[in-house]
Amino acid sequence: QVLLVESGGGLVQAGDSLRLSCAASEGTLRRYTMGWFRQAPGKETEFVAVVVWYSSTTHYADSVKGRFSISRDNVENTVYLQMNNLQPEDTAVYYCAARSDFGIATTRGEYDYWGQGTQVTVSS
Repeated sequence: QVLLVESGGGLVQAGDSLRLSCAASEGTLRRYTMGWFRQAPGKETEFVAVVVWYSSTTHYADSVKGRFSISRDNVENTVYLQMNNLQPEDTAVYYCAARSDFGIATTRGEYDYWGQGTQVTVSS
């Protein structure tokens, strides 16, 4: 069992940056592929970014490519999502998720563990 805790959300203005963190309460994230998803009010959960555990290969949704960056610190058991040039359409609850399998995964059903989410609000 992996317990994930997100932090770092908040209220910012368009063009600002935020860094979200996702910490594992126990065990190690080293063997997990880690993803970030988001859900805006009234919308479906949307894939944002993923980092594969064995190669650190990353993949991003087109909507965030070039602005967001996912990284992991296996020593600190933490995954980060650096978000730059935030826009109002980035407003959502952001969730991190862990997947105990190989390869890039971009759908909810492919992940085994989820955090509780952290709110990001971007004002125009």
